[in-house]
Amino acid sequence: MSEKSTSQPEAPMVDVQNQEDTRNIKIDKVGVKDIRYPITVMDKNREAQRTVASVNMYVDLPHHYKGTHMSRFIEVLSEHRNSISPQRIPVILSDMKKKLNAATAHLELSFPYFIEKTAPVSGAVSLMEYNCTLFGQQGDDGIDQTVGVSVPITTLCPCSKEISRSGAHNQRGVVKVVVRYNKFFWMEDLIHLVEKSCSCEVFSLLKRSDEKFVTEAAYDNPMFVEDVVREVAVKLLADDTFTWFSIAAENFESIHNHSAYAYIEHARQ
Repeated sequence: MSEKSTSQPEAPMVDVQNQEDTRNIKIDKVGVKDIRYPITVMDKNREAQRTVASVNMYVDLPHHYKGTHMSRFIEVLSEHRNSISPQRIPVILSDMKKKLNAATAHLELSFPYFIEKTAPVSGAVSLMEYNCTLFGQQGDDGIDQTVGVSVPITTLCPCSKEISRSGAHNQRGVVKVVVRYNKFFWMEDLIHLVEKSCSCEVFSLLKRSDEKFVTEAAYDNPMFVEDVVREVAVKLLADDTFTWFSIAAENFESIHNHSAYAYIEHARQ
């Protein structure tokens, strides 16, 4: 006959996070940062695109709680990773608040987004990378959402063209646009809007005939960094989708050891 087990059942594990904190100080943001995570985002031409995001997720923490449950952030992210879009941000924020019993929730996703581009003359096809961001914050006073795109550009200096007997210096730059909005729009359309506001757009693959085309196109369309931000602003102001925007343009100068920079911020009245 075998002996009966004398072991006692294990005691419940202590939930340290829910223990009381006596310092009486609320924390505005607590959570997880720089999570590298595969997500699926909406794609205008292919319905969906898989990419890898860097994710920050935070909630507030009342003064009487010792800590938050970090694993619950990952649970929420896992539940939504196959359907990430600006339209899904309110749902994700609501789930964060509910699962973590919080009054406010914050979500930031930064990820590379790829668009198939065709070279202007040869028709060579390649993928172009753009860095995009989705931001959302939800509290008792409602939801704040923004979408950001970072777009590489080419500019040619109007002053250099004017004073030179031949040629002019040009440079690669980047335009970073962040928008608030009141209705659906495609990130691709926002990216294309920026690309039409510079001396010439950038391609990842060009043949000789294409290089000739883009070089001459930039020469025929010289623009200061000030021109670029103004051109983007004019196009955004013409579309009532956008209720607020910021535009930052930086040229990585080819004949100076500094960058040229311009910035515009505007809220629609």
